[in-house]
Amino acid sequence: MKKIILYFSLTGNTEKVAEKIEEIKHFDIESLKPSTPYSNNYEKAGKRAESEKDNDIHPALASLSINIDDYDLIYLGFPTWWYQPPMLIHTFFESINLKGKKIIPFTTSASSTIQDSLPVLTQLAQQNDVELLRGFTANSEREIKKYFDSEKID
Repeated sequence: MKKIILYFSLTGNTEKVAEKIEEIKHFDIESLKPSTPYSNNYEKAGKRAESEKDNDIHPALASLSINIDDYDLIYLGFPTWWYQPPMLIHTFFESINLKGKKIIPFTTSASSTIQDSLPVLTQLAQQNDVELLRGFTANSEREIKKYFDSEKID
């Protein structure tokens, strides 16, 4: 089973987690980015993200450098915003053929857990014939190691 870490990160927190997973497990890794980047100004980026959520806007996804067909299992990382994944994650599910893939979500957030995002992720997975496996909140190296120590996915 070939595995990849795909992640979206605005401030770098989720990117650090993805890189830590890559360091531990040596999976391939790729960043998910919107076609039109978010502002480097955190306040402006937050306003755009909130507008996307409030208006159900799914921003276009920049092209990936990998062929998703080469992978069976995807570790999907993102920050939790307003108790759900960013709208770019909706775009990911909708714009890429993920049929038959297994996805393990991981999230970073100062106040939310992976449980907050599960209703949206479950719906996206069901609509796209994806098997959603148990994910994890990854705010620390300890949480990441705890997850991989408890899971038998290699």
